[in-house]
Amino acid sequence: MPPRLVHIIGVPLDLGQGRRGVDMGPSALRIAGIDRRVAELGCEVLDRGDLGVPIPETCDPGDARKKYVRQIAQVCRELHGMALESLAAGAVPVVLGGDHSLGAGSVAAAADWAEAQGQPLGLLWVDAHGDINTPDSSLSGNVHGMPLAALLGPEPSELARIGHRSPAVAAAQTVLVGIRDLDAGEKAMIRERGVHVFTMSDIDRLGMAVVAERAIAIAGRGTAGIHVSFDMDVCDPSIAPGVGTAVRGGVDFREAHLLMEMVADSGRLTSLDIVEINPILDVQNTTAALGTELALSALGQKIL
Repeated sequence: MPPRLVHIIGVPLDLGQGRRGVDMGPSALRIAGIDRRVAELGCEVLDRGDLGVPIPETCDPGDARKKYVRQIAQVCRELHGMALESLAAGAVPVVLGGDHSLGAGSVAAAADWAEAQGQPLGLLWVDAHGDINTPDSSLSGNVHGMPLAALLGPEPSELARIGHRSPAVAAAQTVLVGIRDLDAGEKAMIRERGVHVFTMSDIDRLGMAVVAERAIAIAGRGTAGIHVSFDMDVCDPSIAPGVGTAVRGGVDFREAHLLMEMVADSGRLTSLDIVEINPILDVQNTTAALGTELALSALGQKIL
């Protein structure tokens, strides 16, 4: 069954990447009707509005190895507080991005809520990229490539310290799905940490049903629930053109929906991010419409 209470939180954050426009993602998802359509599932929906986010023109980027990290950390701390309030109220926070650096706040909130239940958090990081660079390994200094590294700790430290625990999540309960573009440093980090990864090659060979079943089992075993952080660039650009870092060969329409449907069927969803929608690069709001539909599938919408 769909959750009874869903809180929408917009985070118009584009400090984490070098390509402008992703700050309009929350508006694009609202234009696609995400509030109304979640309510049509039978959920009580509260749109908590957008967090205030500075724009690059008003900020000093600071350390070139982790640009705008101080400002990003402040936004993530505010998101952490708001998402934790929603979880404490029994709601499922659905966070609308914005770039993926916001995951340092939303996942930390879910981890703190899980700790209060006496268990760790399971994490599904659904993405074309690993987002597990550190300031020392990043080739660009763009922080949207670092949030998972921060959640696993200890760098970048400004993001790793958000919330009540660091690391926020354990590698044993963290699963990357849909990966097809990793930097050399990320490959080394994944092997060193023992993070579970299902690449697009795994999806090709095994099928999404098997991959989703295994990923949910790993993230759900011994945990209070599963946070899903869904980067729209995991989808193939043919169905999600409005993303800043598109990579060919992604998941197709039904594979994406099947993953989210199986998350819903598991009954373990605690919270959800839909991130990296860039309306400037989109075609008639196609990517935001898809993001809305995928959120509905994760929240329990059925074909029949």
